[in-house]
Amino acid sequence: IINNYLDGTQGGATDKAPPSGMHFRDSKRKVDYVLAYHYRKRLARPPPGVGSPERTRRSASLALVSNGGAGKGRVDNGQRAPQEWLGLPGVEGIALSPLDALEEEKRLQREEYERNLVEAGLEIEKDPENKNQGLSFVRIHAPWQVLSREAELLKIKMPTKKMYEITEEGGILKTLNEIWCKLTEPLQPQVPQQENTKMKNLSYPFSREKIYLYNIKDRDTFFDNATRSRIVREILKRTSTKARNSMGVSTLIANNVYDAAYPLHDGEYEGQNDDMNERKLLYREWARYGAFYKFQPIHLIRKYFGEKIGLYFAWLGLYTEFLIPASVVGIIVFLYGCITIESDIPSKEMCDERNAFTMCPLCDKFCDYWNLSSACATARASHLFDNPATVFFSIFTALWATIFLEQWKRLQMRLSYFWDLTGLEEEEEHPRPEYETKLLQKKLKNKNTTTENPNELCHACYFACVFCLQDEKEKLTCSDRMPGYAANFGLILFMIMLTFSAVFGVIVYRITTAAALSFSTNETTRSNVRVTVTATAVIINLVVILILDEIYGAVAKWLTEIEIPKTEKTFEERLILKAFLLKFVNSYAPIFYVAFFKGRFVGRPGRYVYVFEGYRMEECAPGGCLMELCIQLSIIMLGKQLIQNNLFEIGIPKLKKLFRKLKDERTEPKEMDTSQSKDPQQWDLDYTLEPFTGLTPEYMEMIIQFGFVTLFVASFPLAPLFALLNNIIEVRLDAKKFVTELRRPDTVRAKDIGIWYDILSGIGKLSVIINAFVIAVTSDFIPRLMYQYAYSQNGTMHGFINHTLSYFNVSHLKAGTQPANSLFAQDVLFCRFKDYREPPWSPNQYEFSKQYWAVLSARLAFVILFQNLVMFLSVLVDWMIPDIPKDISQQIKKEKTVLVDFFLKEEHEKLKLLESFMARDKRKHKSGTKSRRSRAASFSQFNRSPKGSFTSFSSQHTVV
Repeated sequence: IINNYLDGTQGGATDKAPPSGMHFRDSKRKVDYVLAYHYRKRLARPPPGVGSPERTRRSASLALVSNGGAGKGRVDNGQRAPQEWLGLPGVEGIALSPLDALEEEKRLQREEYERNLVEAGLEIEKDPENKNQGLSFVRIHAPWQVLSREAELLKIKMPTKKMYEITEEGGILKTLNEIWCKLTEPLQPQVPQQENTKMKNLSYPFSREKIYLYNIKDRDTFFDNATRSRIVREILKRTSTKARNSMGVSTLIANNVYDAAYPLHDGEYEGQNDDMNERKLLYREWARYGAFYKFQPIHLIRKYFGEKIGLYFAWLGLYTEFLIPASVVGIIVFLYGCITIESDIPSKEMCDERNAFTMCPLCDKFCDYWNLSSACATARASHLFDNPATVFFSIFTALWATIFLEQWKRLQMRLSYFWDLTGLEEEEEHPRPEYETKLLQKKLKNKNTTTENPNELCHACYFACVFCLQDEKEKLTCSDRMPGYAANFGLILFMIMLTFSAVFGVIVYRITTAAALSFSTNETTRSNVRVTVTATAVIINLVVILILDEIYGAVAKWLTEIEIPKTEKTFEERLILKAFLLKFVNSYAPIFYVAFFKGRFVGRPGRYVYVFEGYRMEECAPGGCLMELCIQLSIIMLGKQLIQNNLFEIGIPKLKKLFRKLKDERTEPKEMDTSQSKDPQQWDLDYTLEPFTGLTPEYMEMIIQFGFVTLFVASFPLAPLFALLNNIIEVRLDAKKFVTELRRPDTVRAKDIGIWYDILSGIGKLSVIINAFVIAVTSDFIPRLMYQYAYSQNGTMHGFINHTLSYFNVSHLKAGTQPANSLFAQDVLFCRFKDYREPPWSPNQYEFSKQYWAVLSARLAFVILFQNLVMFLSVLVDWMIPDIPKDISQQIKKEKTVLVDFFLKEEHEKLKLLESFMARDKRKHKSGTKSRRSRAASFSQFNRSPKGSFTSFSSQHTVV
């Protein structure tokens, strides 16, 4: 251990760290991990009038004792200073203030924790604390003995000396793959590749007993930086201290003993020096917007950030690639709508002014009768998205989602093979600090023994409970978590109701604003009521969604914390489920309303449904609600991608970094610190970066986008295109954030993307049902089919508009609801409204007609048929595409065979070598014994006793 607690007078304090900033001061040992903390000195007060150099020296030495951890005294409840201080001349015994007592307690915890780290085999180096208060770093290095020991405990697979050939698929697939590689060569990132890509090192969990199997050229580089930091992190997580139930570095950070713990980046990502490191390589080939056209260097990402983050970017890359064919098909569907708009007979009939369809007023008293031809633009625009091609696109999207998930499983298996994740066992996770604290409180509460001194009782119970935490005999039960579960249920229900309330508030806004604008005397305002209300309401919806999204993210985290999950994995899964549920409801509730509820509960002329005793429920546009659904979906999707996914993602980290910098400058007084190098070291630079908080936000925004692409794609075929454009930027934005703006995350081994796959699969299945209902209920696809094949006299769509409009006798309007100043002629006897109802001259006037029930039956039949057909095709695709590629399956089997042969060969050679050593020793032993006997015999002839007897030397020597 190196303790750099040095006086300002000692030269060692001014030694500069190596230029790279990645090593200890000896320029040999790597910095594998860094602990950062803020300190605040409490300098003792010397007697007044003492101003000699001796005073300064004593003060300095006193500061060294208080910060170097050399003394063994301890602060007891902050009431007395360390015992070593009181014996020093010129030092007063003073009572500690509460703040000083807290700082002293933190210092003692740090000393104990660092002492335990040294006992675990780690080597540490600390900065001199030259200021009254400031930031200090503890740099940690893991020597070879620790690395090899922990690698064996963690069963980390490492490459052996054995290499074997990777057999590639032959035939046409190999030819196509070679052609594809040549075509995409300019798109490949310029990163170092394995010299022989057809060979692979055989990997095996590290074992010190079989160290001769591994290809160890240099012990310093055998474990790469990511593996070294992972090993150190495991030691930090399990190293405990007696104070405050500190069961690892996470608890110490939660108790503010340390501010941060992080591995170092490999150096600067940009600079004048020519030294190339992996971080700079990633920035140049991946994390720049200028590299948007290149493939991702997935293997280098995995090497630098670990498997979990590597899998995220591999998934994001595959998803973005799959958006290309979906975008192409979506554009074709949209162009089909544009091409066929002129030949669409219903649109022509609606736009033909000769068809005098006099429609009933849109509001009471202030709205006049109006001609259906005035809604010509809406009808033509609706045809762009409401045409037979959208049915095909819905089926295509459902199959596309299934193929995407199957292809991801195959890619995941391929990456698992090349990253040596096959057969990866679930590692035993350490309990979270919050869980341990709650369990400790439970143990203390159940402790019924009493002593004379309550303080001693507290300490006795405390330490007993701390050590009891190591076993699993006692744990938190459902009854302990019941308050958390109850709060979760109540608050989640409240948040969902809050979302529905926000949607209802926007509905009220639309209804009241439409009524208010209808009262306007301006003709232009009255004619654009629907456009104005729709546009402003969608923007309000977007703002509400963005605000509630941020609130729901914080609420979901808090709700998960009060549940007190035991491990980080359980915590993450529960957080994901809560956040997804809340954000899913928040993002899609307005869209669900427009798709399935708007215009369904309006009533009819003469018997409208009113809210607040005077406002009619809003109706769909003459062309149907599909166009409005398209507008709603596009604005919310684009707004979330532009504002939340991009602006927030860029701006908020920069604001946090600025705020933290200002806070540090405010809390730390400006003092001259001559002991520190003027050039900031890597640990200083990394501390200023934003801490890594997990992949949940990254996955969440992509999952919500996946929902926009699949759930309502029948109403917006261009959704995949906008998602593709966003993701091209998103990949580089996330890459730049990870490389330049975040501290280096801890490497985590993972063989899949976890619960996110189940959510994706659920969205894919839900999309089939929702698109079936959108086509059947929201669009006019089923009514058009019914008319063409059941009611049309000539099998064409001529007369469809007239067929869908019902008659109403204007004399049946309620008193006070008739148009006050109608510009129409006074002979308006009947007005039309969109519905299937009996005419006024029918015995069952205004009741639902036979056509209504026939169309409703056809809608339900289509939903069932569409759903079962698409589900069957999805299952068929799932069955046809194997989860594990055939070549990878063969390689895994081959690897097991090669591994067994390799071990047998090595053990055989080892046995032969051992036998040769034993045979050589046996021959030496025999020859040595024979020569000794002959020498002893000759010696005994010349050493007879005077009595003529041999001495016993020969026999003694032979026995020996």
